[in-house]
Amino acid sequence: MSRRRGDAEAGRGRRLVRFLRPYIRPQAGLVAGGFVAMLAEVAFRLLEPWPLKVVIDAVIAPGAAQEPGILTLLLLCALAVVAAAGLRALASYLMTVCFALAGTRAMNAVRADVFAHALRLPLRFHTGTRSGDLINRLVSDIGKLRDVAVTAAMPLVGNVVTLVAMLAVMLVLDWRLGLVVAAALPVFLLHSRRASRRITDAARVQRRREGEIAGTAGESFGAIKVVQAYTLEGTLERDFARSNERELSEGVRATRLSAGLERATDLLVGVATGAVLLVGGWSVLEGHLTPGELVVFVQYLKGAFKPMRDLAKYTGRIAKAAASGERILDLVGTRSDLADLPGAHRMGSVAGAVTFHRVSASYGDGEPALHEVDLDIAAGERVAIVGHSGSGKSTLASLLLRLQDPVRGSVMIDGRDLRAYTLASLRSGIAIVLQESVLFTGSIRENIRMGRPDATDAHVERAARAAGVDEFAARMPEGLDTLVGERGDTLSGGQRQRIAIARAVLRDARIVILDEAATGLDAASGAAVRAALDRLSEGRTTLVITHALEDALACDRIVVLERGRIVEQGRPDELLARAGSRLAILNEAARA
Repeated sequence: MSRRRGDAEAGRGRRLVRFLRPYIRPQAGLVAGGFVAMLAEVAFRLLEPWPLKVVIDAVIAPGAAQEPGILTLLLLCALAVVAAAGLRALASYLMTVCFALAGTRAMNAVRADVFAHALRLPLRFHTGTRSGDLINRLVSDIGKLRDVAVTAAMPLVGNVVTLVAMLAVMLVLDWRLGLVVAAALPVFLLHSRRASRRITDAARVQRRREGEIAGTAGESFGAIKVVQAYTLEGTLERDFARSNERELSEGVRATRLSAGLERATDLLVGVATGAVLLVGGWSVLEGHLTPGELVVFVQYLKGAFKPMRDLAKYTGRIAKAAASGERILDLVGTRSDLADLPGAHRMGSVAGAVTFHRVSASYGDGEPALHEVDLDIAAGERVAIVGHSGSGKSTLASLLLRLQDPVRGSVMIDGRDLRAYTLASLRSGIAIVLQESVLFTGSIRENIRMGRPDATDAHVERAARAAGVDEFAARMPEGLDTLVGERGDTLSGGQRQRIAIARAVLRDARIVILDEAATGLDAASGAAVRAALDRLSEGRTTLVITHALEDALACDRIVVLERGRIVEQGRPDELLARAGSRLAILNEAARA
């Protein structure tokens, strides 16, 4: 059991090393420079005690104080100590800077790639993952890896080199004393290995608890209006407190285990030092060592045990970094099933005809969202998709955007399967306006430009006029350069919608999806938004997903969905005249 667990831990470590290697490789020059500085630091650390040995042996030698050259010798030894300490400090500084730059640059590249990877994961992943935990992985987990790489992992390599070099010198000076020090190493490694496993387990649970805390906080602040409107503060405080308490218990456990390892290491170092003093003092008495050599040996002993103390000190942090690395690997290991297929090419100019051929779709829960749907939409046609909630309306839009792929059947544009196009080019050829249009922190101009990042200011201003944004932007202090708050909360719903419409206008796509784009607005805002939507969709293939009868009747054709199937379709006047049609029933209900 223990062996299998150790193999699993080693396997995770190898995975993390393989993942990080491509990011460290571009920093090879800095890493090499750091190692050169590290070797220089080790060399000066080895040289530093020897002037002390010379002074001690010279001073305690009979008649040494009366020798004419003793002051010169003392002066030279003092200068040698200062020089060795200064050069060692310089080498240590250069080593720290090189390793810090290499580690920071590598981890920043990791963070950028992990963020890009997460952005491209399918909606199924994002709907099943708490955004706070995802942010925690990007910010905190990668930050812990960087900090440990800079302040612990790379310096520990230098300490291990120091340990090996000093142990070799000690064995040369006195093999018996060298063996005393060497005997302490297996004891430390055995105890450290056992303790580090337990610390890693505790750290792994702690990181998961921290992710839960971040998820709870993210959900609470993201829905702050609902929280305050329904006076949910107390409930959420209790939930947060429970998560916080669980994280605290695991954090204390990891700290307690780490502290236990440090104290056990201190005890081991004390025992080894006492043994060295006993055996070394006896060797001086027997004439095998000079007093100065014993002092050098004790100095080396302190330096040799520093890696052990550092490893014990940093074990908790390294364990947390290992747990963070596992969480990052789990995220990177999540693969999208919507990647570009081999041979996919860029979608160029299209007429905009859309076909759903015997399409069935599911969200992975076993329940079909669409079942054997056949629908042909001519280029330039405006089609309303109506039906009860859960009937499959938004699933049609998701399939057209390739936010998900059908379980069976195919979706085509101009007779070609969507999967023949690259995702980026397909989505850039479709504009969408949602019921809840999300804006990003920045100016109105910047939010509109997100429809086409390479658009000029003139193009942005033309789109703003087409969507009616210029009407309310003109009353703002900075016009289109006025900053909006997070998610556009400083604007009204109608203003946010018109900015989203301007974004879609700027995209200049042949296919437009309007998903409840005019729902939930007051009469004045709704009229302004509908006028902007009419200008946006003029001459373009348009899918109007709506519950509003007014919006459906303004379309060329209406398609009625029920439980994932098309139950009727036709021109608005045909469906209204057809006895028993769902649209006619809906119209009668609206009049009543």
